[in-house]
Amino acid sequence: MGAVSGIGVGLREFADALRAGRSAAAPATSFDTTGFPSEIVCEVRGFVPGDWIRTLDPARLGRAAQFAAAAARMAVQDAGLEPETLARCRGLVTIGTTNGESQDVDELTAADVREGPDRMRPELARRVPPQTIATSVARELGLSDVDARVIGTACSAGNYAIGEGLDAIRLGLADYVLCGGSDAVSRKTFAAFHRLGLVAPDACRPFDAERRGIVTGEGAGVLLLESAEHAAARGARVHAEVLGYGLNCDGEHPVAPSRASVGRCMRLALEDAGVKPEEVGFISAHGTGTQLNDITECDAIRDVYGDRTPPVVSLKSMLGHTMGAASALAAIACALAMTEEFIPPTINHRQTDPACDVDCVPNVARPARVDVVQNNGFAFGGDNAVVVLGRYGREER
Repeated sequence: MGAVSGIGVGLREFADALRAGRSAAAPATSFDTTGFPSEIVCEVRGFVPGDWIRTLDPARLGRAAQFAAAAARMAVQDAGLEPETLARCRGLVTIGTTNGESQDVDELTAADVREGPDRMRPELARRVPPQTIATSVARELGLSDVDARVIGTACSAGNYAIGEGLDAIRLGLADYVLCGGSDAVSRKTFAAFHRLGLVAPDACRPFDAERRGIVTGEGAGVLLLESAEHAAARGARVHAEVLGYGLNCDGEHPVAPSRASVGRCMRLALEDAGVKPEEVGFISAHGTGTQLNDITECDAIRDVYGDRTPPVVSLKSMLGHTMGAASALAAIACALAMTEEFIPPTINHRQTDPACDVDCVPNVARPARVDVVQNNGFAFGGDNAVVVLGRYGREER
């Protein structure tokens, strides 16, 4: 696994920050927030692309591609593999995103508005297509024959990519899959969510009675998937098993989630994983901190779990909403939580909204041995994706 986030770069920093309940929220430095009612975002600070990107010139990559390529390099190293070994295997690269290279779109738009289209930089225009994020991962690792894809299902795209990777392994279409998500903060995203009235002025407070909305964030999470047999044959260290996933798209409303559809997606994931609700140790919620999303998600969870609802936490309280990277980073967090035996907290919490009424593990991580975790990812338009992860070897206990 490889993680680039506002609370830590690399698995060790990321895990320690999750356990400590660290927040990435701070005034934006990537773009001018003048005129907006908030200046807070969750940026990746101190990231040096050259520390991880060795084949390509980082300066020729957009920020989202830099994040993805770095996270993929981390994942390959963490897996104990060399890129040359991967190049001899059948592989797939599938990366989710919401906005692609949105910072480049910001710069191109500004140039067009101020000076006209002739002043737009061609090199930026060439890397705007989201496909460049996946191809940058493949090129950085020297995977010339790999199928490289981008999934654009917005805030659920990381889970979609993991699901596609699981299918490829199950069907024998690939020996390994590099899957996850990547996005960068931008004025475009910041402005869009402000226009929707969904941005918190100071901090993201999921499930809290005084929650005001999201805080936009950025980063990348990439996981290397392979079959259990393939991993065992090479003596690999295994973080977790991807037990199953569920996808659906109701298309019911552009921005309002459907309780029934979200519930169906969770049931699909549990059924695919062969897991009963009472086996789930905690749920990593989509948990945006908006009024409608939190209530709808909690209602749907109770529809599925009844009176035995497990702890429901939101990593967006720490990371911000990292868009296409959100559920990928959350999947990595779930795996780390199982191996290191804790449940991450929902920070910035004051008082739980009675309409949510869940144990959100407020503010302080909780020691716990968990064997199964459900990871939710939901997007505008009803694009829902849920992944279920399990502790490796849990059935041998």
